[in-house]
Amino acid sequence: MKTSIATVSLSGDLRDKLIAIAAAGFDGIEIFETDFVAFDASPREVGAMVRDAGLEISLFQPFRDFEGMPGAARARAFERAERKFDLMGELGTDLVLVCSNVSPEALGGIDRAADDFRELGERAAARGIRIGFEALAWGRHINDHRDAWEVVRRANHPNVGLILDSFHTLARKIDPDTIRRIPADRIFFVQLADAPKIDMDLLYWSRHFRNMPGQGDLDVTGFMRAVAATGYDGVLSLEIFNDQFRGASARSIAVDGRRSLLALADRVKRQEPAAALSVPEMADRVAVTGVEFIEFASEGTEAATLGAMLTALGFSRSGRHVSKAVDLWTQGAIHLVVNTETDGFAHASYVLHGTNVCDIGLAVADAAATAERARGLGADMFAQPLAPGQLAIPAIRGIGGSVLHFLDAKTDLARVWEIEFTPLPAAPGTGVGLCRIDHIAQSMRYEEMLTWLLFYTTIFETAKTPMVDVVDPAGLVRSQAIESPDGGFRVTLNGAENTRTLAGHFLAESFGSAVQHIAFTTDDIFSSAAALAANGFETLAISPNYYADLGARLGLDAELVTRLRAANILYDRDETGEFFQLYSRTWGEGFFFEIVQRRGGYRGYGAVNAPFRIAAQKRGMRPTGMPRA
Repeated sequence: MKTSIATVSLSGDLRDKLIAIAAAGFDGIEIFETDFVAFDASPREVGAMVRDAGLEISLFQPFRDFEGMPGAARARAFERAERKFDLMGELGTDLVLVCSNVSPEALGGIDRAADDFRELGERAAARGIRIGFEALAWGRHINDHRDAWEVVRRANHPNVGLILDSFHTLARKIDPDTIRRIPADRIFFVQLADAPKIDMDLLYWSRHFRNMPGQGDLDVTGFMRAVAATGYDGVLSLEIFNDQFRGASARSIAVDGRRSLLALADRVKRQEPAAALSVPEMADRVAVTGVEFIEFASEGTEAATLGAMLTALGFSRSGRHVSKAVDLWTQGAIHLVVNTETDGFAHASYVLHGTNVCDIGLAVADAAATAERARGLGADMFAQPLAPGQLAIPAIRGIGGSVLHFLDAKTDLARVWEIEFTPLPAAPGTGVGLCRIDHIAQSMRYEEMLTWLLFYTTIFETAKTPMVDVVDPAGLVRSQAIESPDGGFRVTLNGAENTRTLAGHFLAESFGSAVQHIAFTTDDIFSSAAALAANGFETLAISPNYYADLGARLGLDAELVTRLRAANILYDRDETGEFFQLYSRTWGEGFFFEIVQRRGGYRGYGAVNAPFRIAAQKRGMRPTGMPRA
């Protein structure tokens, strides 16, 4: 299997794109004609530049409005094709994409189109060139891969084959299993793209909203399984038209692209084991059983303030690292680490971001296999010199400069707290009933959300929930959750579109994507609220208007509403259960804690309450717009 990406998928000029594509590990590129025409080098120079980058030109595209043209327009179409063949010869590529005709002049008829392609195949063969025919979803007469295949079949020429594109098939809701009947040697090339499900014009949808496989809602896996079942083991390529991608880092998008292809091919090979698809060996997606620890980088007075907050939250400082300035805080099954070292990764993170979550430890079935899968999908490994008594814990760099460590129960990693930390006497009576980490909320620029989503869903056995809009008084924040099947690992991704929202302000002031809040679970939120009050913990004050509306909207018992209001607890319910939320006030540049209780089968995050929570948090901000410390 070779991987490729269309140059139209990335930002920058052709040279910038080649550098990013090569660095990401692709084998080849599709040269989009507009990228070539806009570049100031000859075809031979461009071809040499591609090969010097260690790449090949897998495809030249597109050649438009060819089949079914009448009279003089038909003759001009063949003349245009000959000129493209000249250009391809100088570039050094032998495959051209011919997309189905959209011209109002085009005449229908499978036999007419087949005759045109048979003649074009003869001309191409004389140049050592192959023709790939692709059905555009909005083609005038041919908009279905089944019709395109019939044209190719009737043309019956060895230099004429089929190009399949997942978007064109899935956008029209064509059954991808119809591909299984096509001979593999007649499929010349496969293009892949996902997209969110949106009811809009097909052309506009395609030109603006495509994304990487796994980032959208189309059944790209089902499409690729059908392709693999034919015996196809050729190039898998990405053709992504996306406004956000065109404005993003070419290197980042290229990394995402190759990661998406490798993950897709791996998934397909596991589901179609008889397929000929040659896929790099890697461990399967990894089950995450929970969050083993969260590490804060902090120093000086900020570390003291953080310690006071944790004490008020009911945590006990229960351990000290055997050789580093690192403290362990525990409650229930929760492990929080506060790192005040003055060198190393945590210190660098503190210097850049201030007090922040710099590291997350995940409990997985096999820590080494997890790291190896991540490496196979293009993640960067993380390591730093080990201090005395410190375990070598497998780790990778996450998105936004963070680090993820992996721990399992099959090695000494299960004894990390015993091995690395000296126990301290626990402070009596401070616990408030917090049991475990319910979820972690990470904020990022909206255009980065798809990168984070792909990172989590390709490495770990997780699924995404539908995206929701969170209304901030200063704009929208897009939120999407990533969850393990049993809910033991949950991450919410919150994409800010401007810096005036609470999430956007946090990003701007902390210099990059980061964990903005941590939610802890309790089995009795009213008992926890009372214990927090006794500890002097300041909860977020919620408007009385919220409770008046809540009681009326949901028909709640007046006594329950009174209890909720007295403790500043927010409430939600669905057909499966109930959800209770209690928030801290914001700290630093907008970081906060949340305490939740889930009853029944409730799996959401109280999105309906987010506008009221955000409004309350903004009321607690200083006149300058800065959250209170």
